[in-house]
Amino acid sequence: MFVPTLSDGPIVIRPIRVRDARALERELMENRGWLRKWEATNPHGPMSFDTRASIRSLQSNARAGYGLPFLIEYNGELAGQLNVSSISYGSVSSASIGYWVSERFAGKNITPTAVALASDYSFFQVGLHRIEICIRPENSPSLRVVEKLGYRYEGLRRRFIHINGDWRDHFCFALVAEELPVGVLGRWKNGQVPAGEGSVPLVDREAAQRAIETIPR
Repeated sequence: MFVPTLSDGPIVIRPIRVRDARALERELMENRGWLRKWEATNPHGPMSFDTRASIRSLQSNARAGYGLPFLIEYNGELAGQLNVSSISYGSVSSASIGYWVSERFAGKNITPTAVALASDYSFFQVGLHRIEICIRPENSPSLRVVEKLGYRYEGLRRRFIHINGDWRDHFCFALVAEELPVGVLGRWKNGQVPAGEGSVPLVDREAAQRAIETIPR
């Protein structure tokens, strides 16, 4: 699958390349404390990480049509990473989006812009029908992203992904193409996001908090 370069002002998402490995490794190391609590882990024990091999795997997945791996740039600097993954076609026609942004770039609307660009491409160029984003209940910055973009809350997924050493609950949000005649980015920039779409009901917030309180410290 073709992975495009997309932009809005100083924010660019572009295809990840093997030659990005060194810069990506440096960014990940410098943001270790910022990112570690959100990193996927292996429930069967520690796993080694080879950045070049990871990039090649993402590229191979893209060639097979199952993903869109992007780097995020801000004013020409590497700012983070975004992946459209688990692309399915036919009667499902859906995908998931995951992302991270370096701490020094937080608060610049980089993440919602990158997610909106990737969402619009997935809906209107790839032709997907549904896109999902799953977020840990403690991840307030990511929850603000889906709230800004109007990703609709769809439920609490119990012990959904192995993160930072344990199975963690996630809140699930989604959009479908019919909701977006002007696109995700256009709807947000035009102030047309319906109020409350990304709000999590109190009952689910309380259930997630109880689960967090049981995690060993």
